[in-house]
Amino acid sequence: MTDRVHPSGLPYRDGVGIMLLNADGKVFTGQRLDSKLEAWQMPQGGIDPGETPVETAFRELAEETGVTKAEVIAEARDWLFYDLPDELIGTIWKGRYAGQRQKWFAMRFLGTDADVDIATAHPEFRNWRWSTLAELADMIVPFKRDLYAAVLAEFGHLVDDPVPFRN
Repeated sequence: MTDRVHPSGLPYRDGVGIMLLNADGKVFTGQRLDSKLEAWQMPQGGIDPGETPVETAFRELAEETGVTKAEVIAEARDWLFYDLPDELIGTIWKGRYAGQRQKWFAMRFLGTDADVDIATAHPEFRNWRWSTLAELADMIVPFKRDLYAAVLAEFGHLVDDPVPFRN
């Protein structure tokens, strides 16, 4: 599905997401700096004018994690969506969007943990870790769980012994 209309009439923000996998088959997750909740997520961000989704993926990965040593190993077939909760529509992104339409990429991390630096120019995360797919299910904010289930349906086979995502 590439087009979707939100009941509010607001459009979806175009973005990307990155499932960064280390040599142990674990996924990079960062704890959001701007949330009072235990909100963890994989790197993601909006597409700038003139950028391709894959260019955005590498830029966002570097901006959010400091990681520049990675390669794309898979791309989601379709754009994936998430809706903001009703109480956040009109407040996030200056009220212009109802959620995000994202192109997801699975990337292989080619560096070491020393190459990860979340103290970037515009930090997004207060903490980070490598997580299993089973841990990922419990770490994600509820409004993104369906999106993450779709990401894992696309890329779960890339991880040794994939664990089904629990909603």
